[in-house]
Amino acid sequence: MPSTLSFQLWSSRDDPSLRRQLDVLKSAGYTDVQPHHAQYGDPAELRRQLDEVGLTAKSSHIHYDMLREASFDETVRTMRTIGTELVIMPWLPNPLIPTDAAGWRAIGREMAVAAKRLAGEGLSFAWHNHGAEVTALPDGTYPIEHLLGDDLQWEIDIGWTVSAGSDPSTWLDRYAGRIPAIHVKDVPAPGQGIPEELGQTTIGAGVVPWDMLWNQCIRAGAWLMVAEHDQPLDYARFARESAARMKSLQRVEVENPTV
Repeated sequence: MPSTLSFQLWSSRDDPSLRRQLDVLKSAGYTDVQPHHAQYGDPAELRRQLDEVGLTAKSSHIHYDMLREASFDETVRTMRTIGTELVIMPWLPNPLIPTDAAGWRAIGREMAVAAKRLAGEGLSFAWHNHGAEVTALPDGTYPIEHLLGDDLQWEIDIGWTVSAGSDPSTWLDRYAGRIPAIHVKDVPAPGQGIPEELGQTTIGAGVVPWDMLWNQCIRAGAWLMVAEHDQPLDYARFARESAARMKSLQRVEVENPTV
C-alpha cells in the first residue's frame, strides 16, 4: 500500500481561512493534513471541515502542555474527535531545551511515559526533531540518541536534519522500524533560495536527495509523508509543486519498492 501524502498546516497558517487552506490542499492532491497546536480550540469544527473537504488528519502536532496531567484527557478527546492516530511532539519551549545528555535523557523518559499513556488510549506517539537534536553535544553524542532511548518513535524532519549538517540516511538506517512519519522538506543550495523563506524551498527544488531518500524512508517504516515549509511566501504554490514531486516519488515507491 502506498504511503499517505500529507501536509503540515503550519505551512499555510498565514491564510486566515481554514476552509480555503483545505480546499487548496485537496485540489493539489493531498489526502491528509497534519494540524498543529493552535488549531484545537474547536475539534468538532475542525473534523467537520476535514470531512466536508474529504481529508483526514492521521497525525497531529501538539503543544508540550497538552501532555500535562491537567490537559491529558482533553488531548485524548481532541485527537479522537479529529481522527488522529499518531500524536507528535514537535518542539519544547525554549526554557526546557536541554544542554547536555542528562537533560535530553530526562526529556526522553518524560516522553516515554506519555507514549505509554497514549498507547493505553489507542494512540501512537512520536518525537519530531529540529536541528538541535541532531547536532553533536560536546561529548560527541547526539541529543536524539538520548531522547529516543530504546523504543520512542521518531518523525524525522529531513530538512532540519540536513540543515544541521547531519546525514538523514544514517539516522534512517539506525532507527528503522521506529519512524512512522517523515517531514518531507527541502533546503536550497548555498547562496540560493529566497531570504524570506528562511532557508527552505519547494520539495525537489533544493539539495535534499529525495530520489535516494524517499524509499529509504519507506523501508524505515514511514507510512506518512508530510510536506512542510516553515515560511513559504506562497503556500498554495508550495503545496501544488511539492505534491507533484511527492507523487512522482510515490509512484517509484509503488513500482519498485526495493529502490
